Amino acid sequence: MQQTSTTMRETVQQVWKKRPMIISGPCSAETEEQVLETATRLAKTGKVDMLRAGIWKPRTRPGSFEGIGAKGLPWMQQAKKITGLPVTVEVATAKQVEDALTFEVDVLWIGARTTVNPFSVQDVADALRGVDVPVLIKNPINPDLELWIGAVERVAKAGIKQVGLIHRGFSSYGNTEYRNAPMWHLAIEMKRRNPELLMINDPSHISGRRDILLDVAQKAIDLDMDGLIIESHIDPDKAWSDAKQQITPERLGEMLGQIAWRKEDINSEEYHAALEKLRQQINHLDDELMQILGQRMSIAEKIGEYKKNNNITILQTNRWNEILERAFKKGEKLNLSKEFITKYFDAVHMESINHQNKIMNS
Repeated sequence: MQQTSTTMRETVQQVWKKRPMIISGPCSAETEEQVLETATRLAKTGKVDMLRAGIWKPRTRPGSFEGIGAKGLPWMQQAKKITGLPVTVEVATAKQVEDALTFEVDVLWIGARTTVNPFSVQDVADALRGVDVPVLIKNPINPDLELWIGAVERVAKAGIKQVGLIHRGFSSYGNTEYRNAPMWHLAIEMKRRNPELLMINDPSHISGRRDILLDVAQKAIDLDMDGLIIESHIDPDKAWSDAKQQITPERLGEMLGQIAWRKEDINSEEYHAALEKLRQQINHLDDELMQILGQRMSIAEKIGEYKKNNNITILQTNRWNEILERAFKKGEKLNLSKEFITKYFDAVHMESINHQNKIMNS
């Protein structure tokens, strides 16, 4: 396997430390002309740090375009030569790792469909032993942090020193707004558990469409993500895959200029004093909420006793629908979204069921 030049290695190290890190390129490498023109136009924006393109495309159903294959790797190599920008591609098998490194791909990423399968991740990890290359790992399709963490551990144990994360959203039942529900709380928890790891956001796969791409990207930056990976195509509507979520290189440049790039902190005593005061208020409210929830569960246990004594099932759907409808009406007045209310009451409801179940079986 050929290794990248010393100069490009230094460039990759600089990019890895840059904040925000911006990666862009087409969903799929389609033709040499398309790859090179996209790369050239992205480089002209002056806002892109690394080029991406899908060489192998895992698709849900057969018959869809599954990538141009290894023949597209020389195109990426040439794009790097023309622009001076590092390149990154997705790999899912040991053979793909070998092919990518042969053509001097600078950074590899493991996709969501691979992360979900520990056998596949281990196959890739084994192929990476003895190789010095950064690896980004997308969250698994399903909302399971342990799978994501497991993938990180497998790659790290293979000797890869630079491991990063890509938050691209999760498949979820009932999701209609996004292609993949962002489930920001899971990304935040992953970042909390692994603060030393780079985490960038993939608004393209979360959005699934161009009209909300900027909003998702802004939310990611507001949540202190370390960068963005956004799909770009010279003629998005004619793209061979994921046409609706891609934007032109020029639009990418405009969009990046529209994002408000936040700071994690500032050196201001006044700011920290004001923030601490508000945080103390939050702490007091959290304490009150915990006490109220404890009281609620005590009542739930009493309800469980009545149900047990009268041989009644724990779950009563009509009552649950009544609780939700009542909460929606009240939440609307308090400017609380239905999504938040549903998630909150789902959690509370399950805890109540668990409490009642213990009573039923005691």
